[in-house]
Amino acid sequence: MSQPFLFEFEDQSWFPDVIREGMTDFLRFIFTRGNLYQPIIPLLADALQQANAHNIVDVCSGSGGPIEQVAKLLAKQGATVPITVTDKFPNIPAYKLLHTKSKRVISYINYPVDAAQVPAGIKGFRTIFSGFHHFSKRSATTILNDAVKAREGIAIFDGGDKSVLFILTILLLQPVGFFLFTPFIKPFRWSRIIFTYLLPFIPFCTIWDGVVSIIRLHTVEELLAIARATYCTNYHWKAGTVKNKLGMRIAYLIGYPSGKK
Repeated sequence: MSQPFLFEFEDQSWFPDVIREGMTDFLRFIFTRGNLYQPIIPLLADALQQANAHNIVDVCSGSGGPIEQVAKLLAKQGATVPITVTDKFPNIPAYKLLHTKSKRVISYINYPVDAAQVPAGIKGFRTIFSGFHHFSKRSATTILNDAVKAREGIAIFDGGDKSVLFILTILLLQPVGFFLFTPFIKPFRWSRIIFTYLLPFIPFCTIWDGVVSIIRLHTVEELLAIARATYCTNYHWKAGTVKNKLGMRIAYLIGYPSGKK
């Protein structure tokens, strides 16, 4: 989307960390408790096998998104895969919680990591959950090219239906979710209570970003067009959609070096 007014608060460098982290902590809670990304596990497991990859580097992690549940579901399939979470604005308290809860299966990078310029020392199959829509076509292509240059596999999963009905669902249900669930989101922070119930910046900004995210979602055709715009050679790409138990569509784009298995 090129419209200048369609910005997302959490992408802005000036945006207060205390609000951004409150927003992404809420999303992590919803993704995890709702098990929203469960249907992509077979796709991810197959991609890891095809790419002969033994660890995951999650970029644009926010507060971790669905990564805790992804790690558990992969383990249930017999694949305990180490996962490293990274972000341009890393939420260290959330990452420490995930590290402890996962019994160190999930680790983290404690400094900013740009998805378009992942340091050479951070190696592994890359994933992006609910983050690819944040980028313009040019930036999205740069992210893919960075993975291609490093000869790393990459899997992108973006959940949501690009429809008025889904936007209305966000507008109606997210305020209720904030009211009911905020006291149970960990790690507990008084700032989250204040900026949810007393000065509701966290709910407002999350709902705004959620609506903009739906407008910005890529179609399968757009994802494939972005992949074709990369300078890759001997790279296998596939894209499609799956539905979770709530009927929400999840678009995916998966790529890995051909013949790496």
